[in-house]
Amino acid sequence: MSHRLVWSLFPEELKERPFLYRDTAPPSGLGRAGRGEFLILSRLPPDDRSRLFDLETKPFEPVLQVGDRLGFSLRANPTVHSHDKDETTSGGKKKTRRYDVVMHSLHALPEGTARAEARPLLIREAGLRWLTKQGEAAGFKLPAPQGVSVEGYEQFEINPGKRYAIGDRRRRPGHSRLDFDGVLEVTDPALFLARLATGFGRARAFGHGLMLIRRA
Repeated sequence: MSHRLVWSLFPEELKERPFLYRDTAPPSGLGRAGRGEFLILSRLPPDDRSRLFDLETKPFEPVLQVGDRLGFSLRANPTVHSHDKDETTSGGKKKTRRYDVVMHSLHALPEGTARAEARPLLIREAGLRWLTKQGEAAGFKLPAPQGVSVEGYEQFEINPGKRYAIGDRRRRPGHSRLDFDGVLEVTDPALFLARLATGFGRARAFGHGLMLIRRA
């Protein structure tokens, strides 16, 4: 629903989504004046043809240098690729699937581990590993990982009312999310800005991937 609303601000004929967005309304789903609130980063200026929005726009043109430290907030869908031990390709190779980083780490725990007790620390460790790797590929690093907040882990099913075959639960379409807040250090300004524009992680159509930054 949110994605369709935000998409209505841009030309329908575009083949690729020209924006990232984040729903910033509180858990009630309503912000100021009882309406939803979104932050949007786009390559094109929005056009509220339907008159559904109160738009406030400004250019986003940060000037960054190597070593700059920025406070950041990121809501992301962190995933990892892994070989599926139960399935192979026609050539006999193991198929690669994309997994939620938290669930992938939980399933890797030794038998007998108290998963409920291990879960909070595991969420943090899996999230930080993912974010660190994102930084390595996106021109930033975490100078103080211990100060990064990793919270709000949730899982969402895309079609919760749809019925699936018995034993096919793991194939149900869905996604998870994690909220990251902390300080990063820019190592490659051009690369970092390019990745800011395209977003981090998967499920960007569901409001994930937009990193908010500010001077630290």
